[in-house]
Amino acid sequence: MTRLIITLVLVLLIDIYVFQAVRTVAAAWAPGARKAAYVIYWAISLFTLGTLLLALLTRGTAPNPTRMQVANVLFILFISKVVVVLFLFLDDLVRLTQWISNAVRGPEQPKFDVSRHRFMSQLALVMGALPFAALIWGMVKGAYSYQVKKVTIKLPNLPPAFDGYRLLQITDMHSGSFHSGEPLEEAVALINKQAADAVVFTGDLVNNVASEVEPYIPTLAKIKARDGVFSILGNHDYGDYVAWGSREEKIHNLNTLKNHHRQAGWDLLLNEHRVLERDGQQIALLGVENWGHRMNFPKYGIMSKAYAGTEKYPVKILLSHDPSHWDGEVNVKYPDIDLMLSGHTHGMQFGVNIPGWKWSPVQYVYKQWSGLYQKGRQYLYVNVGLGFLGYHGRVGFLPEITVFEFKRA
Repeated sequence: MTRLIITLVLVLLIDIYVFQAVRTVAAAWAPGARKAAYVIYWAISLFTLGTLLLALLTRGTAPNPTRMQVANVLFILFISKVVVVLFLFLDDLVRLTQWISNAVRGPEQPKFDVSRHRFMSQLALVMGALPFAALIWGMVKGAYSYQVKKVTIKLPNLPPAFDGYRLLQITDMHSGSFHSGEPLEEAVALINKQAADAVVFTGDLVNNVASEVEPYIPTLAKIKARDGVFSILGNHDYGDYVAWGSREEKIHNLNTLKNHHRQAGWDLLLNEHRVLERDGQQIALLGVENWGHRMNFPKYGIMSKAYAGTEKYPVKILLSHDPSHWDGEVNVKYPDIDLMLSGHTHGMQFGVNIPGWKWSPVQYVYKQWSGLYQKGRQYLYVNVGLGFLGYHGRVGFLPEITVFEFKRA
């Protein structure tokens, strides 16, 4: 209860602080417009407080799409208000410093600059509107703006028969976040349009429970590739974030999810490998269960088990959900893994991604978080994911389908 009260008071204080900017900017408006602005602001703020109170009191209730969308909009409002508060606080801090400085020099009090205060309030509201607009766009448009990225990987040890081989990666579908099957149908059509030789899925098929993917199994079964579709598990697939009634329930959920992979026609690799063959020449595809080296993510993966028997193959491609596995074990103990394919980070679903430069808050947590990395002769690629989790949108780092073409160096 104490935490609930503190949270509500904090949100209310932020609302009051931001309202000072609204009141300052609206001071020059006509009385009717000013009153309307006040009413709209506090109506939204009180609705936010009421919804937050309801959410905290009903925590644990299974979310539905409408509830999640409302929660996302309120979260966006909160983030935007925090940005406004930062600018207002900076302005107040500058004025406080000036007041102290002038007070030390003499008894004359500094004059309050109304025009400057109004300008800073306007600037604060504008800066708060920018993340609001961007995050709303991310929900309406960005969440389903599927991007096909093409990456060429040159390998000196690639068998001649695999020169030009095309492998397609998708990851982090998080089917529990989808509201309908239409966007996924679009994604699958785009995947099949690439006509890849093989397709791999690198984990997080669901948010928490196996039932989330059941409506989409017929759609996922439409994904086709000449050499098949291969998959692994991600940290969300194990049901670790659910309060199960018993250990048996959790095990049953995981077994059900594994069966869903098979129902979709996917070959689920559980610390094992497969051999890809073309014109009598072979390369190895390894798949491990989740292995996280950061933030206490689980280590279910057994690399030695997946690797055993692959020593003879000239090229080894590893599917491992968490990119921290690369520095945590792979390039330390297994220098002959040519390419590791991961997901997990989502690019945090928010950031700046322009040619030549990219930024996302997730980079302060993960050293490798988006795109292609190289260390010696080994490569790591981190796909930012097909779906979304938490925030139902994407800004900057749009849903990704990656097509790799292998070439002899």
